[in-house]
Amino acid sequence: MNIKVLGAHNCERQNQKLVSLLIDGVLAIEAGAITSSLSLEEQQKIKAILLTHQHYDHVRDIPALGMSLFLSGASTKIYSIPAALDILARHFVNEEVYTDFRHKPEEKPTLSFTVLEPGKEEKIEGYTVLPVPVRHGVPAVGYQVTSADGKSVFYTGDTGPGLSECWRQVKPQLLIIEVTSSDKYAEWAGESGHLAPSLLKRELESFQKVKGYLPRVAAVHINPDLEGEIAAEVAAVAEALGCSITVAKEGMEINI
Repeated sequence: MNIKVLGAHNCERQNQKLVSLLIDGVLAIEAGAITSSLSLEEQQKIKAILLTHQHYDHVRDIPALGMSLFLSGASTKIYSIPAALDILARHFVNEEVYTDFRHKPEEKPTLSFTVLEPGKEEKIEGYTVLPVPVRHGVPAVGYQVTSADGKSVFYTGDTGPGLSECWRQVKPQLLIIEVTSSDKYAEWAGESGHLAPSLLKRELESFQKVKGYLPRVAAVHINPDLEGEIAAEVAAVAEALGCSITVAKEGMEINI
């Protein structure tokens, strides 16, 4: 399984992009940087997109991708929980803000929406996908994605502390988890449904207690203005726990 980090941040700058991951070139998770990071040919290869929740930085490129695929005669499927798909339908592809590509072209719509049920596995484009509820300010899920040969990654999406129940449902070889702020803002992070390095440490300790091991870890959804502080504090967490934690960058590829 090859995982390419298209976007690793929660704010956009010239060299930092909103969070998006691409698995084996065909399965995207989040849509913050799909169109800005991929050529048209690469966009056309995306068979499915998993969205964790409705916030703008996670769904932004869906309308733009819809237009690219519509003009080239391609299509893709979008999967998420009801709240996220409802926001997309009502506020993004609603024929007022942008074209509703769920109905164009009529004979083969460019975008199709499919509701996922948290806790229920689905087969999507050859992968087993398990949506797992996480703690955020709006309804949100993370996704465990398992390939046909048993390789597995769990991406939390945006989440705050208190993930012990989540850990019971997953068993990944790679954990991709958000670390939005540095410890200077740890209290704000926890209250708003995000993590800082000290909160990450607690969640990884919880993971190890529940599962008996620690997977490789990659941190995303980084605030670019705090990236140096976050990287230093995450390195200290990795040393304390004796595990591998990488602060993800745009263009990084992880193979499992």
